Amino acid sequence: METYLLDWLHLLLRWTHIVVGAAWIGASFYFVHLNNSLRPLKEPKDGVTGEMFAIHGGGYYHMHKLDPRMEKLPEPLHWFKWEAYTTWLTGIGLLIVVYYLQASAFLVGDDISAGAAVGVGVGSLVVGWLVYDGLCRTPLLTMPRLFGLIGLILMTGSAYLLCQLLNPRAAYIHVGAMIGTMMAGNVFFTIIPRQRAMVEATLAGKEADPQDGKLGAYRSLHNNYLTLPVLLVMVSNHFGALYGHAWNWALLIAVAVCGAILKHWFNLHGQGKPAPIWIWFVAGLGIVGVAVVAMPEQAGSEASADGAPPYAEVREIVTERCLPCHSQWPTHPVAAAAPAGVYFDTPDELVKLADKVKTVVVDTQTMPLGNLTEMTDQERAALGAWVAAGAKLD
Repeated sequence: METYLLDWLHLLLRWTHIVVGAAWIGASFYFVHLNNSLRPLKEPKDGVTGEMFAIHGGGYYHMHKLDPRMEKLPEPLHWFKWEAYTTWLTGIGLLIVVYYLQASAFLVGDDISAGAAVGVGVGSLVVGWLVYDGLCRTPLLTMPRLFGLIGLILMTGSAYLLCQLLNPRAAYIHVGAMIGTMMAGNVFFTIIPRQRAMVEATLAGKEADPQDGKLGAYRSLHNNYLTLPVLLVMVSNHFGALYGHAWNWALLIAVAVCGAILKHWFNLHGQGKPAPIWIWFVAGLGIVGVAVVAMPEQAGSEASADGAPPYAEVREIVTERCLPCHSQWPTHPVAAAAPAGVYFDTPDELVKLADKVKTVVVDTQTMPLGNLTEMTDQERAALGAWVAAGAKLD
């Protein structure tokens, strides 16, 4: 019953996370596009710094960007903040429900206890934010290229350490959560307070401090470049060939960098600056390179029919190591239902998915998840030899 409730809480949090996350990223993309598309007014007007014309949904739109030093505040004024807050809160909820409350199943790596693994996970979010925020308070903030390079080095080191300490799949999620925490922290601790200071100055009839706008703009720029990396990182944890690879941390960073490269092209294009098409080729080749490097080695492919174990032996392995979760009646406490709807209750179901079983059990060794059922190397080799010999039932 407890596992069943956790699964439903997981589903509710994930649905909410996707909805509010789409709203946050969508708003971010829109305002970045709006700012990049602003052009000088054809007929100058006091208090207006730029304009953009657009057509959408059967109507024409004329947007103005106003000088923050305006004398009167327009009403009503809409704030974009709850999208970021709720995305982060539901994300943390997912970490707690999926990884921290079930740490022994989904979080722990080799030679680390469940409690220590939770500490590493939580610590990575806290330390990640403190280090990033500390860097933003130095002169490096005004040197985007150097700031980005240092950030990339630190994120690479973080990915490496997390992949060594935690279950690699959990490590991927925590790298994404670190980036998401930085983005939400930017909104909560800098962007919104700076905007509030600007509004208060206007309401008091004072001139807004230009520094408030500048500092908020720097953090917004960071969030802009982190949107695609965080999306790609969070999705990449669904691909066992990536997090199951010996170089999983490097592949993760490569995927994130490809996302940042693409975001740079969109920024150039939106600003009306030359946006070389080769940027797309570089990002595309990067993703293709990741796919090639992550291609699983075909372990056991040399096996012949004569060296393959009999089906009876394979069935015993599957019954002991796979069926506790992958059954219509799972018995393992972490599985209220078969993951991904995959069942091995009958011989035909196993044969139908034999190649997939070999990929995740033998080649990448990402299943059983966290090796909960303690499958041995000998058992993996036997499964690989059986599949390579034709997955016969006799």
